[in-house]
Amino acid sequence: MKNFENILKQTEQRYFNRNRERNEKTKLIREGKIFEANPPELVENRLSRLNADSSTARAIIGEGLKFTPTKPSVPPPRNFPIALERILGTNDFMGIGFLEKGLSISHAVARVQIKSSQGAVVGYGTGFLVSPRLLMTNNHVLEAREAATASLAEFNFQVGLDGQFKISRVFQFAPEEFFLTDPTLDYTLVALRPDPGLAEFGWLRLIQESGKLMVGEWVNIIQHPNGEPKQLALRENRVVDELERFLHYQTDTAPGSSGSPVFNDQWEVVALHHSGVPERDPQGNVLTTDGRRWEPWMGEHRIAWKANEGALVSRLVAHIKNQRLNAAQQRMRTEMFEAAPPFIHVPEVDLSADKSGIPLQSQPELNRDGGMTWTIPLRIHVSLGRAVPAGVAPISEQPSETEPAAPPGEDAALREALNELALAETRAYYDAETDARAADAYYADIPASISGTSLFEKLNQLLRSTHRTRIAYKPARHVYPWVDLHPDRRIRSIYSGQDFEPETLIREDFRIDQERAAKMREFLLKESSPSPERIAEELDFLESQAPYNCEHVVPQSWFGKREPMRGDLHHLFACETRCNSFRSNIPYYDFPDFEEAVMDMCGKRLGDDKFEPLRGKGAVARAALYFMLRYPGEVGDEGREMQADRLPTLLAWHRANLPDEYEKHRNMAIYEKQGNRNPLIDRPEWADNVEFTLGIS
Repeated sequence: MKNFENILKQTEQRYFNRNRERNEKTKLIREGKIFEANPPELVENRLSRLNADSSTARAIIGEGLKFTPTKPSVPPPRNFPIALERILGTNDFMGIGFLEKGLSISHAVARVQIKSSQGAVVGYGTGFLVSPRLLMTNNHVLEAREAATASLAEFNFQVGLDGQFKISRVFQFAPEEFFLTDPTLDYTLVALRPDPGLAEFGWLRLIQESGKLMVGEWVNIIQHPNGEPKQLALRENRVVDELERFLHYQTDTAPGSSGSPVFNDQWEVVALHHSGVPERDPQGNVLTTDGRRWEPWMGEHRIAWKANEGALVSRLVAHIKNQRLNAAQQRMRTEMFEAAPPFIHVPEVDLSADKSGIPLQSQPELNRDGGMTWTIPLRIHVSLGRAVPAGVAPISEQPSETEPAAPPGEDAALREALNELALAETRAYYDAETDARAADAYYADIPASISGTSLFEKLNQLLRSTHRTRIAYKPARHVYPWVDLHPDRRIRSIYSGQDFEPETLIREDFRIDQERAAKMREFLLKESSPSPERIAEELDFLESQAPYNCEHVVPQSWFGKREPMRGDLHHLFACETRCNSFRSNIPYYDFPDFEEAVMDMCGKRLGDDKFEPLRGKGAVARAALYFMLRYPGEVGDEGREMQADRLPTLLAWHRANLPDEYEKHRNMAIYEKQGNRNPLIDRPEWADNVEFTLGIS
């Protein structure tokens, strides 16, 4: 962070040193005189790069924006590019190929998980592949080899066409093979460990030649702001100045994210975004987006920016080519500049059928959101337990051609889960000091003096606003590999305490997915045209017959299996299916010793409204209280749902069983995954000061 603050000051100084020049260029841009705002040689190079012939280029340079055909009926010269019209501001229409190419190159952009030596996430950045194995980001994101060794590059962290999260791929860095960094240009170039899976993401070629951009043009940024899913700032940043090494671009809506690639309208990388110019108060303090004084612990995403700065690609390339490297590193550098990157194709839906009229796809596709797709002959997407808008096509899960074939029944999602489980063996289980700092920052805006209704409302607002990543209900992918592990890296059922090997539960839940898919296919083959209600009924039946080894502390039936409640990790715990079925959707209850109940290794149960777990009382109580804070009014004091007279029981369990290392690990892991925390784990004493009845409908 100290390095980042130094970069901030240097960026600011460069920006203010160029006030006069920038103001002159901005005035010309506003007047539509874009060519006059740039050196003639650059304009000629730019037009040449856009394939305008030399006579057209000279005519346009001479006429500026007033260039028109000599007669109304005379069309522009044949080689006059459509892209040039956009640069001149005379045409805001973009060909569909612009979006197609942008989607293709976006695969090469990754979220960088910045981790401490103990394995705790301490921040996020953006990076992008610039060769088959080399990734570029900022120096202040990965300052040294040690930081890169501990950190990870996560590709495909984004929302798909169906509105659900895609399955991301995580790769480790190999700084011992290649690590090049420069704090002045604020870039780091580092190798990723060899992995055939990298091939499916392609890479972006860095071009040293000039003519890729002029002042007055718009740039596009693909990024992971604040570690959020991949986003695109499309033509929202306008270039206002070009310095010897840096580019300045301004926007009111879409600031850049550290380490993001900055593109021109031809999707060539023109700069590496790294910093900006912050807003300051009269005392010189950096301000946040909500007008407060910024502190380093808040993170750079909270700064109110008034200008962006990126390092010019031409200068980055020159610096990289000038470095002395060993033979192996030279080969990697040569490949970076001389090899041709692949075009990543977006999979299309194939509705073809054979002569019998039966669709070529006879097996259901298991989708990343837990849903399934069949071609029968219409393409129908149904999701287990919730409605999905009609007509949404799935994302193909086919492995890349260069990736080794998976064992039978083992798809990409299963491999991802097993890879994360393998990584768990090398990670620090829980870093109390880092977690305490994160908690202090998270609750910094909660006044110590408030209680009751005010404290409930403050916490509700905080939990909602920070719940940035909505995770689909896939416990084998999101719960078992890391979140629910105990210190010995094994899993214990929340109710019975029964011990499990994590891989066993992961593979079992994926087997359940396949079983559900096969039975649903049989159902659809028997039913000629089932109604949506009939399909939903069958899905519910299959889910009840083959449940996951996972427990919703607040049963799904209470909130209609809706998201984000269904996938919220804070109330999901590993639990063998027998205990899951024994509890069903019965509310928690504390039996007096003399009250008769059905006994089981999972706990006690009586009728359809009383269940007391044998173990895990403190953890499930805090999860239920969190649910009330996060989703007030979603479940109510009626039927067998959350009942107000059971609140004292939950609070008593909470006080008698304070959070242990396992629960603190869970809380920290969930914070890293979905962005919010459980206040009852971080601040157990608040339980006595919150008006929890506000959370019950």
